[in-house]
Amino acid sequence: MTQKRILLCALIAVAIAAAVFAADVTGTWTATFDTQVGAQKYTYTFKVAGNKLTGKAKSELAMTETEITEGTVNGDDISFVENLNFQDMPLRIVYKGKLAGNDLKLTRTIPGHVHRRSGGHAG
Repeated sequence: MTQKRILLCALIAVAIAAAVFAADVTGTWTATFDTQVGAQKYTYTFKVAGNKLTGKAKSELAMTETEITEGTVNGDDISFVENLNFQDMPLRIVYKGKLAGNDLKLTRTIPGHVHRRSGGHAG
């Protein structure tokens, strides 16, 4: 029984440490993606609580703002989903990124397409 408690305490300590060392992407970020339909400019507003990422994605082309879902932060790695409705066509856009200082390198995947772009902290 003592070994199980030690293991449980160690797992809890690791989970707490991961949350403490999570990337702080809280704030406003901008990015431009080169796509098949031209440059797409975005503004993201992120909030981080522990390892959970929430916020909004604002698309200049689609002229809409959507809630970020399925957002997670693990160290310097982030991921989230934007469920965009563009011209009555639902698009599930999956983002994966890595924070390096004030630079956020994002890869976004739309079924059939992958776009890569660095984004900067807007303030």
